[in-house]
Amino acid sequence: MKKIVLTGGGTAGHVTPNIALLPSLQEAGYEITYVGSYDGIEKRLIADFDIPYVGISTGKFRRYLDPKNLTDPFRVMKGFVQAKKFLKEYQPDVLFSKGGFVSVPVVRAAASLHIPCIIHESDMTPGLANKLCIPVAKNVCCNFPETLKLLPENKAVLTGSPIREELSRGDRLAGLNMCGFTANKPVIMVIGGSLGAANVNKAVREALPGLLEDFQVVHLCGKDKMDNLLLTTPGYKQFEYIKAELKDLFAMADLVISRAGANAICELLALKKPNILIPLPAASSRGDQLLNAQSFEAQGFSIVINEDDLTTNLLIDKVHELYFNRQTYMETMSNSTQLDSIKTIMKLIEDI
Repeated sequence: MKKIVLTGGGTAGHVTPNIALLPSLQEAGYEITYVGSYDGIEKRLIADFDIPYVGISTGKFRRYLDPKNLTDPFRVMKGFVQAKKFLKEYQPDVLFSKGGFVSVPVVRAAASLHIPCIIHESDMTPGLANKLCIPVAKNVCCNFPETLKLLPENKAVLTGSPIREELSRGDRLAGLNMCGFTANKPVIMVIGGSLGAANVNKAVREALPGLLEDFQVVHLCGKDKMDNLLLTTPGYKQFEYIKAELKDLFAMADLVISRAGANAICELLALKKPNILIPLPAASSRGDQLLNAQSFEAQGFSIVINEDDLTTNLLIDKVHELYFNRQTYMETMSNSTQLDSIKTIMKLIEDI
């Protein structure tokens, strides 16, 4: 049997594209094992798919001063040894990495054993973890045409991002029932990412009195970021995180407010959901979400609000502007040429 190891983690965006590949890999007859951190979000997400999971020691690569910068390199080295031992015993035919700091020791260990590695970069510019993996990768998949010029020409492949097919099979009525919403009032879905977005959460909650006059709001606010004082607010429903029912919430949503992580916005494009993007600011990141959002705004897919400009009145105004012009945004997204990312990536895997 053909064997493949998947890796990637730290956030849901580094896991969900791997999950999107699972049906095609299984259909093609692959035995699949996932390698991630001991207790990261990747372990919780993969647990639903009855796939063997191997946990290793990991450390984060930081661009800022932190005492953990002194100890995490040793955790990464330990993870490299653990990954190499497992891979040597398991002997996979290929490794596919979605990135994140979790993936670095796994990819480097695989390369040291001459196991071919395919890695995927979702953002417009490669992240630090993928930069450390690119030199040993066989192929580097990417989402944006602009990214190709930043990658080795003989490795770069424009694939797009694998999107879970089940997201397009949601039940609107099931979503409304789950949230206790009425069918005759439009719904805004707020997605702050698997770890939550404190400033977006705050802005949305402050804008609720104005938003709830015309809309209902379902808010995926992130782990431990529920506001207990708003639990009984009519027309407003909070969840820390949603897995299986996410497709029903998407089916229910008329508009989406989201961060601008590449996987999240590719899902919005595939589902043709009119959206407002509030990218993570450069001061809190390497600026990748700003570039992603600018690209989507330029293509007519999104309205962008910079977090530094975010106010209650501006958010309410932009929501109404988006809803009024929603058909235009939906038509523009419908006319977008979507690459069949899963098919393209599966061909790379099969060729190897």
